Amino acid sequence: MVALKQREGRAKFGKYETWYRVTGNLGSKKPPIFILHGGPGAAHNYVDSYKLLAKTGRAVIHYDQLGCGKSTHLPDKGKSFWTVQLFIDELNNLVDHLGQRKAFHVLGQSWGGMLAAEYGITRPAGLKSLTIANSPASMKLWVSEAKRMRSLMPKPIQDALNKHEKAGTTSSKEYQDATMWVYERHVCRVLPFPKEVKASFDQIGKDPTVYHTMNGPNEFFVVGTLKNWSVIDRLKRIDVPTYVLSGYYDEATPACVQPFKDKIKGAIGEIYGNSSHMPHVEEQDLCMKNVGNFLKAND
Repeated sequence: MVALKQREGRAKFGKYETWYRVTGNLGSKKPPIFILHGGPGAAHNYVDSYKLLAKTGRAVIHYDQLGCGKSTHLPDKGKSFWTVQLFIDELNNLVDHLGQRKAFHVLGQSWGGMLAAEYGITRPAGLKSLTIANSPASMKLWVSEAKRMRSLMPKPIQDALNKHEKAGTTSSKEYQDATMWVYERHVCRVLPFPKEVKASFDQIGKDPTVYHTMNGPNEFFVVGTLKNWSVIDRLKRIDVPTYVLSGYYDEATPACVQPFKDKIKGAIGEIYGNSSHMPHVEEQDLCMKNVGNFLKAND
């Protein structure tokens, strides 16, 4: 197989910089797709496989959102800085920096899908479609479903999680081991974790500023600024074709994603039966085929 052409760059964003990577040719007649990673603060690594969409002749743009990965890190910034609007502005800045305002697609995974929905609501010029992957429509739903799922876990796992969350000792080995037990079942079921997935976890560990501020210590203990976030009442403003995907074992359960399917006109929903939170890793070929077909149908 011929290697996919890639180039990296940095886009000025106010006083900061956004790192990006383009796979494929931005001069293609097919609109490019921007990949929005999750976390917040998980960086592009774990969604790297979406570069395979470039095999069809479409440019794929990965980038690290401000505060993580290869973009500007700002460990001293507090809660008031890390807002949804900041990341909407950053995406618009990157679209314009790369000269793609005429036509482009957006795919967001987990937090990235939450951001994609927020972005779609603004009805930006040039947006052709949204793909919302493994994302909740509200954090109330996410937390409620996390509690339900925890109630079904083995008692020793529940006890370890509850004990350390109550005591504020979430950095303890017992808590981290219990967290990994959950991740291996509901975040990524490919074990050991692929190197790109591990790279995202590792970089959060090195600088957890954004993740801890907006989310919390892990995927199912949400105490950050997003804890009351919801997009449900605004979804009707999204006016582009939308593909909503999730996994059968996903921490983003059917209840979490259903509002996207119900409230976005014409939205298409799909559940990947052998996946949890990362169908792009767990059922990679099928995921790339389906997303690719959706993009082609909406170019």
